Amino acid sequence: MITILGASGFIGRNLTRRLRELNIEYYAPERNESPAGRHLGDVIYCIGVTADFRSRPLETVDAHVCYLMNFLAECDFDSLLYLSTTRLYRHGQRTREEDELRINPSDADDLYNISKALGESLVLSCGKHGRVARISNVYGDDFDSQNFLSSVIRQTLAENRVTIRTAPESEKDYVSIDDVVDGLIAIATRGRHQIYNVASGTNVTNAALIDRLRELTGCSFDFLPGAPQVEFAAIDIGRMRDEFSFNPGQLLDRLGELIDLYKRH
Repeated sequence: MITILGASGFIGRNLTRRLRELNIEYYAPERNESPAGRHLGDVIYCIGVTADFRSRPLETVDAHVCYLMNFLAECDFDSLLYLSTTRLYRHGQRTREEDELRINPSDADDLYNISKALGESLVLSCGKHGRVARISNVYGDDFDSQNFLSSVIRQTLAENRVTIRTAPESEKDYVSIDDVVDGLIAIATRGRHQIYNVASGTNVTNAALIDRLRELTGCSFDFLPGAPQVEFAAIDIGRMRDEFSFNPGQLLDRLGELIDLYKRH
């Protein structure tokens, strides 16, 4: 059995959908329901704060660390897969799972990374069977998200002209929710390592993304003069490829389907 903590969120609800499709037994406790007192099987910890972490620092630490700490102390399970982030590679150029991480407590943007790193450390050092999935920027039916891609698509469909506030050369990794949930189920049920990168393995620049959006929608775009250039090193997904034959799709190939999904919504 698989237990999904945080089943009402974007990744959690797509996980439960996929488990139903695969006819895999699962348990998805409600937000205020305690999972203590029963055997939970393989747990996937999806509880978290994402795009709005800057305005909710206390809730971010509570979700990523405090609730986790109590869960580890009180609950009975076979294994726990903790959902972390590839943002942890933000200050480095190497992105293998075993590479050392760098964080900066004086940088407000690193609060998210620090809370996730502490969550990882708890899971991997608590004496129970723990694993970590570091996930990149996930796209899919996350219609109300404030993340960059969702916001740009909504603006593209609602307006004739959109201004992008990061430089054309900015780039990051985007991975489909369908690829993510299949990868997480594989890790939770048969993963041999402690840490996995779940990403597409290929960065997409703002320029390439906007060119494709312009082609698909006819919308006009411009870039804010002097916009900052935000870059992340390409994520190494060799471990996922080798162990699970993980072969994720690419955003630019799927962007038309994604836009249609937002239109139908």
